[in-house]
Amino acid sequence: MSEQLTRGSRFGYATGSVATGAFGTVPGLMLLPFLTDSLGIAAIYAGMIVFLPKAWDVVLNPIAGRISDRTVDPRGPRRPWLLRGGLSLAVAFALLFAGPSFGSSGLDALWVLVCFVGCATAYAFFQVPYVAMPAEMTRSYDERTRLMSWRVAILAFTIMLAGASAPAIRDAVGGRDGYRLMGLAMAAIIAIGVLGTYFGTARAPHVAVQASGGTLADQLRIVSRARDFRLLLTTFVVQALATGCMLAGVDYLAGDVLGEKGAATVLFVCFVGPALLLTPLWARIGVRIGKKKGYVASSLVLAAGAALSVVARDAPAGVVFGAVALIGVGYAGAQVFPLAMLPDAAAADARRTGENRVGVFTGVWTAGETLGLALGPGLFALILTIGGYQSSTTGDVVQSDATVTAIVLGFSLLPAALVIMSLWWLVRYSLADPEHDPLLKEAT
Repeated sequence: MSEQLTRGSRFGYATGSVATGAFGTVPGLMLLPFLTDSLGIAAIYAGMIVFLPKAWDVVLNPIAGRISDRTVDPRGPRRPWLLRGGLSLAVAFALLFAGPSFGSSGLDALWVLVCFVGCATAYAFFQVPYVAMPAEMTRSYDERTRLMSWRVAILAFTIMLAGASAPAIRDAVGGRDGYRLMGLAMAAIIAIGVLGTYFGTARAPHVAVQASGGTLADQLRIVSRARDFRLLLTTFVVQALATGCMLAGVDYLAGDVLGEKGAATVLFVCFVGPALLLTPLWARIGVRIGKKKGYVASSLVLAAGAALSVVARDAPAGVVFGAVALIGVGYAGAQVFPLAMLPDAAAADARRTGENRVGVFTGVWTAGETLGLALGPGLFALILTIGGYQSSTTGDVVQSDATVTAIVLGFSLLPAALVIMSLWWLVRYSLADPEHDPLLKEAT
C-alpha cells in the first residue's frame, strides 16, 4: 500500500469537516444568544443548557469509539457510523432552533435541551469514528500532517461559511423565524459534509489492526497511562476552553461592545480568513521544525491576538478586527498540529501492542474537546452573570458599563491566559518526530 494518499482520499476525508465545522461553530456562536436574547432565559441557566448535553458527550464518546473499534463491515469499521451519526445530527440540528412558541420559557428551554442532547448523541457517533480514521488510512508521519492540513483548510472554510452566514440569516429574517431558517440552512450544510466524506472515503486505504481486547474500562486505563497522549489532550482541552469562550462572546462583542450592524459576520471573516490562507503554511512549518514546535508557535500567536482584543471597548473597530485576524492566524496552526499529533500517539500504541485502540484514543480525545468547547460558553455565561447581563426576549437591552467590561475581558484576557497556561503541558510532550522517536520511525 502506498503511504501517500491520493488527492481524492485527502479531499474525501477532509469533507467531513464541513459537518464538524458547522456543528462545532454554530451552537457555540448562536445558542447562548438565542437563549438569553430570544427566549429570555437568564445567562446562568442558559449556560447550563449549553453545557449539559456536551457533558453527556464526554461520557458517550469513549463508548462510541469502542463500538466503532469493534464494528465489522465491508465498508470499513468507521464509515457506517459516518452515515448513521451524521444524518441523525442533521435532523436533530434542524429541530434545535425550530421549536414552537410554547409561551413558557421553561418549556422553550426544555425543547432546546432535549434537542441539543439528541445533537450531542448523534455527533458522538459521527465525530469519534471520523477522527479515528487518519491513523488507519496511512502509517506515514508526514502524510498525516498533510491530511490534517486538508481537513483544517476545509474546517476553516466551513467555520467562515457557517459562522458568517448563520447570524446573517438570523438578522435578515429576524426573531424566532430567523433562528428557525438558520437552523435548517446549517442542517443542510451538515448533511452535505456527511454525505461527502462517506462517499469520498469509499476508496481510501485502510490499515488493518486487530481490535483490542478487554473491557472498555480496561482500555481507558491503558489509554490514561499513555503519557504523551495525556499531555497533548490536556493542552488541547484547555485551548478548546479558550476557543469556546471566544466563540460564545462573538455575538455579544459585536452587539454590545462594537455596536455595529453586521459586526458578528465581519469578526468571523477576520477570524477564519487567515486560516484559509495559512493552513498550508503551518503544515510546511511543521515538516521543517516539527509538530510540537509548530504547535507552540501557533499557540503563542493565538494568545497574542486574544490579548490584543482587550482594546475592543475603546479602539476603532478596524483595530479589533485586526486583533481577531491575528487570532485566526494562530488558530489555524493550533488545529493542524494537535490533530496531526493525535494519530501519531494512537499509531505508536498500535505498533507497540499490535492492538487497535485508535477508537478509544479518539473517543477520549473528542470527549475532552467536547468538554472544553462546552465549558467555554458556560464560562462566558458565568462572566456575563458576574457582569450583570440583562436577558430579554427582544435583545434590545442596553447593558451596563460593568457588563460591557465583562464581555471584553471574557473574549480577550481570559482566553489568552488559558492558552498560555496550556503550554505548561505541551512543552513536556516528547513524542516529537520519526527522527527522534524509535516507535514513530519504525511505524513510518
